[in-house]
Amino acid sequence: MKPPHHDRSGNRHNPGGPRPPGSGHAGSGHWQGRPQQRDDQRGNRPQPPSQRQPVAGPQGHRGPEAPRGTVWLYGLHAVAAALKNPARRLRRLMLTEEAEAAIAARLAPPWPLPPERTERARLDQLLGRDTVHQGAALLADPLAPPSLAQALERAGPMLVLDQVTDPRNVGAVLRTAAAFGASGVITQDRNAPEETGALAKAASGALETVPLFRAVNISRTLVALKAAGCWVVGLDANAPALAGASLAGKRVALVLGSEGEGLRRLTRDTCDEVVGIAMPKGRQAAMLHLNVSVAAAIALYELTRPA
Repeated sequence: MKPPHHDRSGNRHNPGGPRPPGSGHAGSGHWQGRPQQRDDQRGNRPQPPSQRQPVAGPQGHRGPEAPRGTVWLYGLHAVAAALKNPARRLRRLMLTEEAEAAIAARLAPPWPLPPERTERARLDQLLGRDTVHQGAALLADPLAPPSLAQALERAGPMLVLDQVTDPRNVGAVLRTAAAFGASGVITQDRNAPEETGALAKAASGALETVPLFRAVNISRTLVALKAAGCWVVGLDANAPALAGASLAGKRVALVLGSEGEGLRRLTRDTCDEVVGIAMPKGRQAAMLHLNVSVAAAIALYELTRPA
């Protein structure tokens, strides 16, 4: 069955074709965080420019010389949020005059590292002409997520994405999660996008404030969430409508399926219950075409709205 939120527009699909229902990735249910590579923690000095290796920019273009294992973040909100995040290891900040003024209005200097003044044409060359960078680019290390136990110490529901592959959709879900006070977002390690500039741009700063986890096995992760006291709720178009009042007092983990195939059978079977989104009479078919972040926003509103 298809979820109420799949959206084929602009999504990237598995070139080998859709997975059959229940064909999850076998593996342990342990969390696979990517440790932050800090020179000061390793006891090593940063490499001089002559020894650094070039890394690919977010559109596949070769970026300026920089250490491996970094990511280019871009856009005013994403860059300002990363500058404000003490957990983010920053490498290089490139700003146009206009972008520097705009970020300074959001976050008063001094910043953790000085900006390099540049022109839009240089950033177009670095990031790709189709990238909406708004004159701001920041080279940084990917974030190292906290443990599941640490995330569950935060208040609010947990969001679980079952093979959502489009980085813009994952970024938009993070933005939705921040708006509704979710405690974190979980994706599958094998079939989910890496941290990229496109994901961070869509998240509009939420990547720095909402923990993003990568789990090896979604169904085993749901079992772990149950053991931690969560009530696991899957979202499906053909299920009874979600009623937030019925879940009052429960810590909910909301599971949303992939853009094209919806919840996999094993994921669905592991949920405590499966629900849909209430729609006006005769409009149920429209649920099939809701974007995953839109479906997440509607469901989170229903879960968190005052009684």
